[in-house]
Amino acid sequence: MNWTNEPPAWQHDGSRITVTAGPKTDFWRKTHYGFIRDNGHFYGETVSGDFVAEVKVSGQYRELYDQAGLMVRLDETTWMKCGIEYVDGVQHVSAVVTRDFSDWSVVPLPHNPPSIWLRVTRHGDALEVHYSLDGSAYQMLRLAHLSLEPALAVGVMCAAPDGDGFAVTFEGYRVRQDQ
Repeated sequence: MNWTNEPPAWQHDGSRITVTAGPKTDFWRKTHYGFIRDNGHFYGETVSGDFVAEVKVSGQYRELYDQAGLMVRLDETTWMKCGIEYVDGVQHVSAVVTRDFSDWSVVPLPHNPPSIWLRVTRHGDALEVHYSLDGSAYQMLRLAHLSLEPALAVGVMCAAPDGDGFAVTFEGYRVRQDQ
């Protein structure tokens, strides 16, 4: 795995990845806010064909838009990120799909859970995003077109757009080919 925008502090120890997101980092393109940011932290690997990526995410979210989760990326103009995004003191399960312009889907969680489990499945040009609050029962958040390219990068991401950074732990990250 390799970093796009290496964070100020991180460690990959067995099945645990701990990261300190740097301040004023984000992934976003154009829509609504009118700016482009591609300085968030992405620790990924290239995967060809269909796959399933999974991870458990636990973050110390404090500031508006603190975020952490999974990312699938072709380049700076074509990517998807999903996970927790902290908005007005509430954790939201979130997905952003970017094909030159970013969109944003959020669902507020009934309480701020200590962790969330994410599963992203690629079938051809489509990505399915699922989340779980217990690691067992998953709910679909999003189905979206991303890219027809055979190989995409997949991995964990985090960013602190408005804050001074925060700590996040990714556990059990894995990618498997999906037949």
